[in-house]
Amino acid sequence: MKATLIGENLKLLRKRKKMSQEELAKALELTRSSYSGYENGVAEPNLENLIKFGAFFAISLDKLIKTDLKNFSDNEWVKIDRGIEADVEGKNVRIIALTVDQDNNDNIELVSKKARAGYTTGFSDPEFISVLPTFNLPFLKKDRKYRTFPIKGDSMPPVSDGSYVVAEYVENWNSIKDGFPHIVVTLDDGIVFKNVYKRLNDNQSFQLCSTNPMYEPYEVHANDIVEVWKFVNYISSDMPTGSFKESELTKAILDLQTEVKHLKNVYIPKS
Repeated sequence: MKATLIGENLKLLRKRKKMSQEELAKALELTRSSYSGYENGVAEPNLENLIKFGAFFAISLDKLIKTDLKNFSDNEWVKIDRGIEADVEGKNVRIIALTVDQDNNDNIELVSKKARAGYTTGFSDPEFISVLPTFNLPFLKKDRKYRTFPIKGDSMPPVSDGSYVVAEYVENWNSIKDGFPHIVVTLDDGIVFKNVYKRLNDNQSFQLCSTNPMYEPYEVHANDIVEVWKFVNYISSDMPTGSFKESELTKAILDLQTEVKHLKNVYIPKS
């Protein structure tokens, strides 16, 4: 990694936003001295901060790290300025840390409820991933990467609060099937479980929808997403029920009684 090139690129991107080093450092929750060190090439930003820079400037990590932005064409800068430079196909730098068993097969890591809060920054850190519990499910395909995530809240019934979703890693986000449930890991919201709809042609974003109609759909820009995982199955300690609410049950009984009375009047001759 060339710290000098990264520093020059950061300086150019910052100036295009007409921000001082102090203003940018504050926006990204960094100290001014740390950020100044990155621009001056005396320190290299870690992966967490590189992800912050990529999201803030709406630029892929591949371009930030490897490309001299001074050579960008006007058309390329237009894409950056409009926030439509997202790497949705996974052609650039997209890092996934994983663990393997004694036979060198990928484990299924389980992100515990305790580890959930740190996953946004630790998802690509081999140390963070290495301490997660692991297991295997023999019926899953061997050539895919799987991980299990804790579900919080009531926005995606029948998957209830406290359940765990087993999901398959998605490298190319263009392959996402509209309306299918996915785990989406975002910089701001962390781990969310939603039905996903592509809005890439319009504004390089995804619409996230709940199955619970009480929750409004919302959009997330592709540059704010760090990982996408496709739903495979879920693990829950709750027994699904098809029981009616009391008011619904009462109405169903009254409707049934009305139907029975109607049938008797029509088909049973009076004596």
